[in-house]
Amino acid sequence: MGAAQPWSRPARQRHPLRAGLAFAGIGVALCCVGVAGLGAWNIQVVTQAAGPVRETAEGFLRQVTAGDTDGAYEHLCTDARGRWSELGFTSWVRTPPVVRDYEILDVSVATRAGRPYGTVTVRLTRDSGSSEQRDLSVVREDGGWRVCGDPY
Repeated sequence: MGAAQPWSRPARQRHPLRAGLAFAGIGVALCCVGVAGLGAWNIQVVTQAAGPVRETAEGFLRQVTAGDTDGAYEHLCTDARGRWSELGFTSWVRTPPVVRDYEILDVSVATRAGRPYGTVTVRLTRDSGSSEQRDLSVVREDGGWRVCGDPY
């Protein structure tokens, strides 16, 4: 009964600093994975939106240059239609010098507060022969894209 055990296990040493660093490393790794996933999602939204943003601006400008102000008005966002009546928009578009041609120079899409928006840089050529560069804002609205702000 009084025999001593031939060996005994030493008490396990605690390493609180090592454990804390391990947990911190795991936390940082999870944050990096989350940020990378969010970044990939954001890039996907932006790259998929460039085509529809360009098509929306192209359709709007095509109708403006053709004199189809009713069709162009339908491309405007709710905010722009709130500022412009259809009649006011028509008279503004038809006020000389009117736009006779356009060239899309650049399309950029970004997100603000998780919502995608686009900017289309265009060169407008007027019937007087003058040309100017403008930025057309395009926003996501009602499941589609709409020209917003003052178109030109």
